[in-house]
Amino acid sequence: MIEIKKYSDQAGHSEPRRVIKYTLFWCNSGTSEILIDENIFILKAGQTVTITSGQFHQLINVQGELTALEFTLDFFSKSDSDIELIFHNGLFCHFGMNEMITVSRPTFFTETLSLIENELQEKSYQYLISTHSLVELLLIEINRSKIANGDEIWKPDALFLKFLESVRTHFADNYPVSHFADMLGTTEAKLNEVSKLHTNKTAMNVIYSLIVSEAKRLLLYEKLSVKEIAYQLGFNDPFYFSNFFKKHTSLSPKDYQKTVKN
Repeated sequence: MIEIKKYSDQAGHSEPRRVIKYTLFWCNSGTSEILIDENIFILKAGQTVTITSGQFHQLINVQGELTALEFTLDFFSKSDSDIELIFHNGLFCHFGMNEMITVSRPTFFTETLSLIENELQEKSYQYLISTHSLVELLLIEINRSKIANGDEIWKPDALFLKFLESVRTHFADNYPVSHFADMLGTTEAKLNEVSKLHTNKTAMNVIYSLIVSEAKRLLLYEKLSVKEIAYQLGFNDPFYFSNFFKKHTSLSPKDYQKTVKN
C-alpha cells in the first residue's frame, strides 16, 4: 500500500524491475544513478524524480543517501482531487516523460519523509490518514518547486487520468474508445474532449501512445517474442503490430531493441 525504503553508499538493484506502484526517489545527499525505462537519471542532493505505475526502473548506484517512497493508487486516490494531485504538473506521467526536479525546500522534504517513515513504523491510531496527508504535502512541495523553477501550471482532469489507468490495465482487450467511455460512465465525445485538452490528441491516439510506451518496455525488459508482445497488447496479427510500431517510432520492434540496447 505504502512503503519507505532507504539506500546508503551501495549498489542498487541487480536488474530493472517493474513495480505497480507510484515511486518517488529523493536524493538526501551525494548522487544516485537511476534507470527509468530507457533513460538514465543522475540525481543530486535536493532532487527528486517520480516514476509512474508500470514503468521499469533500476537503481544502479547510490553514493550518499537516497530515499524511495512507494504507494499504490488505491492507497492515495480517495477522491478525484487526489487523482489530480498525483498527476498535477506532469508528476507520475504515463507517457514516459520523467524529469529530475530540484526541490525548493529540501530540509522540509527530508523531514516530511522522516515523518512518513515514523508513522509507518509506529502505526499509531489513524496513521494511514496521517500518512496520506504527508504524501499530499510532498506532492504539493514538488509542484511549488516546479513552478518556482519556471514550469507552467498544468492541471489534469480526473476523468482523463481514469481513462489512462483504464487503458493501461486493459491493453490485451483491445477495447475501442466507446467501451472505455461506458466503463467510466461518460461518452466517447467527452473522452475525446479531455484527451485533446490534455494532449492535443484524440482519445484513440492517446491509446496508441500508451500502447507504444508499453511495447517499448516489453521489448526492452521482458523475454518475449514480438509475437507474444503483439498478443499482450491486443493485436491478433504480429505483422500488423510491427507495422503499427514502426509507424509510431520509425523503427521496427527488433530494430528498436538493437538501437536502444546498443
